[in-house]
Amino acid sequence: MKTISFNDKLSNNIKRNYPFTLIQNIDLTRGIWMIYLASKGMSLTQLGILETIFHITSFCMEVPTGAVADLYGRRVSRILGRLFSLISVIILLLADSFTWFAISFVVTALSYNMESGAGDALIYDSMKELGIDEGFMRVNGNKEMIYQISGIFSFLFGGYLATRNYDLAFVITIFIGTMAFLYAFLFTEPNIGRKASSERSRKHFYKQLKDSFYVLKSQRRVAFLILFSQFIMSFVTTVFFYLQNYMKSDGYSEAVIGALYAFSALGAALLAPQAYKIEAAIKEKGILLYMPIITTVCLFGIAFSKVHFLFYIPMALAEGLIFIALGDYINKEIPSEYRATILSMASMVFSFFMITIFPVVGIVGDLYGLKTSFFGMAVIAAFLTLINSYNLLKTRDAEV
Repeated sequence: MKTISFNDKLSNNIKRNYPFTLIQNIDLTRGIWMIYLASKGMSLTQLGILETIFHITSFCMEVPTGAVADLYGRRVSRILGRLFSLISVIILLLADSFTWFAISFVVTALSYNMESGAGDALIYDSMKELGIDEGFMRVNGNKEMIYQISGIFSFLFGGYLATRNYDLAFVITIFIGTMAFLYAFLFTEPNIGRKASSERSRKHFYKQLKDSFYVLKSQRRVAFLILFSQFIMSFVTTVFFYLQNYMKSDGYSEAVIGALYAFSALGAALLAPQAYKIEAAIKEKGILLYMPIITTVCLFGIAFSKVHFLFYIPMALAEGLIFIALGDYINKEIPSEYRATILSMASMVFSFFMITIFPVVGIVGDLYGLKTSFFGMAVIAAFLTLINSYNLLKTRDAEV
């Protein structure tokens, strides 16, 4: 019987991450959960509170779970993430009160936390140990393409099922989630960045957090890229969720909403493998300058245009490019032994922005309508984009 070398196992991590990404992200509730909870009697304000509960949990647990991944292994963290995800969907299906919905969101946040820093760290460090980490942006682009393909299926099939039976969408998602949980056991932990068993005490856990904060503090460019990317992503994510209810109030069915989101995911899937080429053409400054402008213009379009959904598509594409390119920049500058912890800090920043933005959009939407909420987001984005553009152009002039 042929023995598989450790390097072959690391190579398999990269290959296996593609089908894992597909299975993990086939979630038929993805484009309908806000409509589903609204059908259960939740107001926009309550939906905002539930999402805030998710992000408060995520904010508090991101760094500790990232430290768990760095100390105990990215593979262990990934497995736990899939287990928590499975439990959360089961609770959401069976729940019928705000309290149980809130518990489900807490568990969902924990599943997100367990995967957010560990998943990319597992693949990046596998590639780094093999000496092929320069190709991470391309691999990450391919992964993003597969993520969007899973979204196409989820939005189309989930939207269709929602017009027939919400529960069926949840049951199928639970079955697929079980498959993802079992598949997670196939990954191999890289040696690079792995802590010895003697370093897995509570003392070393706190030291891991302290050292990671120090690394981030000393890497100001990394800190800026994290703040920049997570702010853009929080705005796009907020629009993604509330747009479901916005379109529903305009008379769109769940099936049509799913089809529209699927079309957006198709565009992102086609763009993702080309992200490294776009980045090579416009460079980091181009991404930092143009993507916020695109996002801001699209926010105004969503607020004022009758074909508001068409403006969501380029905004989602801009976010995808930011996610791929800036993720590569950040990973290149993080020491392996702190990678999962610092990537979790990035997700913690995202949660902070969501805690701030999401409930306010829901409350304003309840009081004055979601159109007003989107306009307010557009005004804030325009102000911040002007500041960002001024600083980038000023820096460019200084370099000349």
